[in-house]
Formats: sequence, C-alpha cells, structure tokens
Amino acid sequence: MTFMRPALLALEDGSVWPGEGFGAPVDAVGEIVFNTAMTGVQEILTDPSYHRQIVTLTVPHVGNTGINDDDDESDRLWSAGLIVRDLSPVASNWRATRSLHAWLHEHGIPGITELETRALVRHVREKGAMRAAMSAIDPDPDRLVALAREADQMTGLDLASEVTCDAPYQWTEAADWWRPAAHEFSADTGRRVNSVERRFHVVAYDFGIKRNILRLLASRGCRVTVVPASMPAREVMSLEPDGVFLSNGPGDPAAVTYAIDNVRELLGRVPMFGICLGHQILALALGATTYKMKFGHRGGNQPVRHPAGGRVEISAHNHGFAVATASLPKGVEVLRTHLGDDCCEGLVVTSRRAFSVQYHPESSPGPHDSDHHFDAFAAMMAGEVSAHAEA
Repeated sequence: MTFMRPALLALEDGSVWPGEGFGAPVDAVGEIVFNTAMTGVQEILTDPSYHRQIVTLTVPHVGNTGINDDDDESDRLWSAGLIVRDLSPVASNWRATRSLHAWLHEHGIPGITELETRALVRHVREKGAMRAAMSAIDPDPDRLVALAREADQMTGLDLASEVTCDAPYQWTEAADWWRPAAHEFSADTGRRVNSVERRFHVVAYDFGIKRNILRLLASRGCRVTVVPASMPAREVMSLEPDGVFLSNGPGDPAAVTYAIDNVRELLGRVPMFGICLGHQILALALGATTYKMKFGHRGGNQPVRHPAGGRVEISAHNHGFAVATASLPKGVEVLRTHLGDDCCEGLVVTSRRAFSVQYHPESSPGPHDSDHHFDAFAAMMAGEVSAHAEA
C-alpha cells in the first residue's frame, strides 16, 4: 500500500515496536491498551471510553469490512491511535463508504500496521498498561520514549469532563433491529404489554455515552434527556425523571468527584442504572473504593455470572478501573463477577432502587447476552422493586 511509511510505537518502559504507518501522519500519545474483540473497530474507535488511549487489536486482520456511515457510537473518533497486525488492502463490505485508512486520515488519527501485536499484548499483560507514543512522521526512538514518559498518567484524570455534551438534548431514536412493542411496560403492573402508550422519562448523565445505549433505552419506551456530566442533582430532579441513567466513560472514576456527589444525592429518589464508569461512580457514591487494574478488560468475549453461580453471560468490556469488592458497604450486593479474575462486574442496592454493571450490555460491538438489563431498568421504573433479581 503506497500510503504506508515507517512508523514506531514507544512505551514508557523504553521498549520500541516498529511497523508501517497509515491514517493521519501525526504524533500521538496515550495509554497503550488492547482489545480482544473479533469485530467492531468502528464502534471501538468512536467509543468515548477510549479517550487518550492507543488501542491494540488482537484480531490479526483488520479493515476488510471498511467504514460505513451508520455504526459510529459518537460524533467523532476518541482513541488516540490504532495498532493492528495486518491492515487489509481492500474494503469489500456492501455497507462500506471508505477504507479504515481514509477514515483515520480524515479524523486526524494515526495507525500502525505490520507490528507484532501478539508480542506487544503479551508485554502489556506482563508489565501492565502504560503510557505510549507513536509516530510515522519522526519515528525517532529516543524522542518517542520521552514523549511517552511526559504523558499524563491515567490515574487521577477526570476525562468525563472532556467528552461530555455541552448542553442537554433529547433522544428518541430506537434500535431498528429491536421490536419495541415487546418491551413496553405497564405503569400499573410493571409487566410487558403490547402498547406504546406508556413512556418513561430517563435522564441520562453523559460521562461518555454511546449511541446504542440511547437506542436501547428508547426501544424500552423511554424518552431520554441526555445531560452534561456536571449537572447538579437538583436540576436533574427538576426534569421530573422516572429514572436516572449513569453512562460509560473514560478516566479515573475517583477523579469525577462532582458526579459522585450528585449520584449520592440522587440515590433512593428515583430508580438508577449505571454502566461501566457509571457503575464505578455509583459504587463510590455508596462508599466503596475503586482501583487501577493491571491491564483491564477490553473486548466482546468476557465471561461473567452471578457470584452464587448460574448462567454465564459473554459480555463486552472496556474498563481499566474496577470496584474493590471488599469495600462495598452493607446492603450492597454483587450482581456479577468476572470468571477470569473474580472482578466485581455489577452491584445492586434494592433499598435504593439502584443497580449497575461494569460491562456493556448495549454491545456495539459484542454479544447481546446482557441486554436484558435494560428490561430490568424499565421494570424498576414501572414499580417492580425486585427487577434487579431478573437482571
């Protein structure tokens, strides 16, 4: 491919990884992470949770399906850079409107291919996620190692404030592959009915929200008002919500102190559902603590289940921080755990009508094993107190 040029990835530990550059000819710095999903590069790069991160894909062949105009999870690319083993020379999907290279170039994001991603992932698993720099315009090793070491540490960073919306907005678009009528709920019984008359009003905090979350809320009969991450609790309550949603997002949850304070004030007043960063913020508002993981969970093939056993769900993950299970206060139950490392993957507080999951039940990309959590949230708003037991 004629557009490719020599490129280099450098990590803060001094290791360097050569390859060929594509996308935008710019420098990039960020935290190096890896994602084990088999598909979904477009959804991954437009997920605000990857803000200030350089994403390495473990699937070797990337780009053959190209880029389309429908699968973005936000209005821009948030990842700092992309690392792949083998960039496809062609895009051959009927939905594609341009190549991965052209898309990255258009948005000013660099990529590197022909890099030994298996060795890189093993290195990150052994050493942990760390700061990195990449370039195809000046791939000098000493310069890039210095850039990596000068970058911000992820611990202590409030990045929700950098990705949130500027002002509230309304969302009503449902997922076109869903059947909304099968997921409406009666205000009287909390049971599914075939009517679309009942509408819940959900106020969704945008800490880096993905569009498919909004679509799946709308598919359950919700009118959604998306609000900035810093909106005070009193202003949220003035909107008269039936429920409050806490979205996914990037950075250190403990640094988003304003959100923790607002969630603490809202707890128990309306049903609440959190995903990813929202899960961590809910836990912190309840009095728990969080910690930085060695290399995190990222990918659409992560197994979780209730700690007492039962059905295993394959779920989509994207998190580098986690809730410390031992820090959960009395009355807070663990909803799911990760089968790989026993990480807390969800919690529920029946007395406060609140629950959360660390993973992404909206998928995009990933399996749909866990989208029933949206049903549970709708049931809670309809007055079914035990909805979390079915989550």
